[in-house]
Amino acid sequence: MIRLEVNGKPYTVDVAPDVPLLWVIREHLKLTGTKFGCGIGMCGSCTVHIDGKAERSCQTPVGSAQGKKITTIEGLPENHPVKKAWVDEQVPQCGYCQSGQIMQAASLLSEDPHPTEQKIVEHMNGNLCRCGTYPRIKSAIKLAATGGKK
Repeated sequence: MIRLEVNGKPYTVDVAPDVPLLWVIREHLKLTGTKFGCGIGMCGSCTVHIDGKAERSCQTPVGSAQGKKITTIEGLPENHPVKKAWVDEQVPQCGYCQSGQIMQAASLLSEDPHPTEQKIVEHMNGNLCRCGTYPRIKSAIKLAATGGKK
């Protein structure tokens, strides 16, 4: 049995410790905002926070997440500055990558509330967007860093 804390709630799941956290989140906990993209940790669609740090859940064995605080896109408050900026800047196109993009951006701003453009690019570099909304993603992160003031 694996015990997890996800979005502030305790869960117990009966899975092997080497099962990817992504599949536990999606299939056992039914939190489907975290997406499966590549399965090898290269696209960022599966990004969640583990103890506040952005991590690829497809490459994280669930056993290594025990005793840690896991936050998925569903656990990020609706009024979070990044979520608000995403809407204001009309970032999503198809939307598939957006939960991972938002989680990556939120971790950046928690580490550096006023990042430079270079830092934004470096931090977001591993999150892929097939629709190419990168300019809007950068704009949204900059907007969130200002508290929503243009």
